[in-house]
Amino acid sequence: MRRLLVFVSLVLATLLLAAYPDKPITFIIQAAPGGASDMVSRTITAIAQEILKVPINCTNITGAAGAIAMKRLQTSKPDGYTMGYVPVELSMVKALGYADFGPEDFDLLMRIMVIPAALTVRADSPWKTAQEFIEYVKTRPGTVTVGNSGPGSIWHIAALSLEKATGIKLVHVPFDGAAPAVAALLGGHITAVTVSPTEVKAGVESGQLRILAVMSDERTPLFPDVPTMKELGYDVSIAAWGGLALPKGVDPEVYKILADAFKKAYDSETFQKFLLDRGMTPAYLDGQKFKEFAVAQYNMFMELIPKALGK
Repeated sequence: MRRLLVFVSLVLATLLLAAYPDKPITFIIQAAPGGASDMVSRTITAIAQEILKVPINCTNITGAAGAIAMKRLQTSKPDGYTMGYVPVELSMVKALGYADFGPEDFDLLMRIMVIPAALTVRADSPWKTAQEFIEYVKTRPGTVTVGNSGPGSIWHIAALSLEKATGIKLVHVPFDGAAPAVAALLGGHITAVTVSPTEVKAGVESGQLRILAVMSDERTPLFPDVPTMKELGYDVSIAAWGGLALPKGVDPEVYKILADAFKKAYDSETFQKFLLDRGMTPAYLDGQKFKEFAVAQYNMFMELIPKALGK
C-alpha cells in the first residue's frame, strides 16, 4: 500500500510538472513604478511571458530599501508561481537592520545588469561641474539636500560615499524608489540626486537635468561626455546591480524551466537594446555564479555599511 501511495504521488507530481506553468505568475518589484528596477522587471517579464505562454503580473511593493518586497518573496510558496526582482539591496538589508535574510535565503535565478550612480542636479542650477558643486557644498555644510531611493539603499550609500570621498556634508532625503526622488528634483524640492543615469535620462534629454559626474570606473556609454568621479580625483565607485530570484526550495525542474525562459528573454535583441539604450551594462550570471557574487557583496556590505552609517 505504501509503495502504491508513493507511486501515485510521483505520477501526480510528474503530471503537475508537465503542466507547469498553467496559471499566471506573480512578479514582485521592490521599488516604485518608473525607476530602473521597475523598467527592467516589466521589460524582461513582458518578453518571458510570451515564451512561457502564461501572464506574468508585476506588482510593486515599496519600503525599507526593498526589504518588505523581498521578505514577501522569501516567504511565498516555492511553487514557481511567485518570483521577483532582487537589487543590490538584497546584499545590504541585513547590515542595515531592515531584514534577517541574505542571498542564501533565496533561489537566485540570474543576474541581469549593473549600473553606476550619477550625481545629478537641475539644469538651471549654478553648477556646471561636480567640482563646482562640491566647493559650494563645502561652504554650506548640512544645508544642501540630496535625494535617494530609501534609507540605506544603494543610492543612499552612493551619497554617503560621495561625502566621505569629498569631505562634504549633505542632507539626505529618502524616497520610495529613485523615480519619486527624480520627480522631487524636477519639482525643485531637493537640490540633487545620486541615482542611476537611466533614471535621470529623460530629464537630461528634455534639458531639465544635468549630470555632473558618474561614480564608476569608466564613463557611461549613455552620457560619454560626463566624467567619472575618479577622473576628477575622488576615489568613489558605487554601482547597483539587479537580478531575478525565487523563494528557496523551488523544484529543480520548475527552476530550469524559468531559468531557460528568462535566459531567452535576456538574450533577446529587444531586451539587450533596452539595457544599452538606458545606460545599463548587460551582466548575466547564472544562478550559481549570481549566488557566489551576491554572497561576496553581502560580506562586503556587512563590513562597509556599519562604518558608513556610523553604527
